[in-house]
Amino acid sequence: MTAITLLQGDITRQSADAIVNAANSSLLGGGGVDGAIHRRGGPAILKDCRRLRASLPQALNCVRAGETPIGKGLRTGQAVATTAGNLDARWVIHTVGPRFSPHEDRSALLASCYREALRVADELGARTVAFPAVSAGIYGWPLEDAARIAVETVRAVATEVEEVRFVLFDERAYGAFAEQLG
Repeated sequence: MTAITLLQGDITRQSADAIVNAANSSLLGGGGVDGAIHRRGGPAILKDCRRLRASLPQALNCVRAGETPIGKGLRTGQAVATTAGNLDARWVIHTVGPRFSPHEDRSALLASCYREALRVADELGARTVAFPAVSAGIYGWPLEDAARIAVETVRAVATEVEEVRFVLFDERAYGAFAEQLG
């Protein structure tokens, strides 16, 4: 059984086998968690992301998922791994969360981010994985609902990962996840 723990803090300071990046589809860095991981991890992550990006198909499903078409990129709900560069981890698992929409239910895409990241973690042999609150920042997902989907999905996934850590930036996010863990 996978242990789930909560921490309030900076995900880039975690010591884990894998740190999950709430990436944008380009895989070339951005704001929020994505930018912080790229800055602290250094150029090795970006180099690996560019290599991966070159091998990805056109991201044609972006329009269906409410995203902006960007050409080559990682599809919403998918996950891939790169080196962790200067982070205290072996890998960064990049996943692209959906933007929240009040008119379209995209919760299956958000759940897919957690499932796919754990699938990649299993393929890598990772035993500890640190997650941020995917899509709950600039992508606008309501925090309480993002926490519910994250916790329910991680509890439901059959995985060899021994510990999932939700590393939450502030007290409000920590509280929302704590409420879901009961």
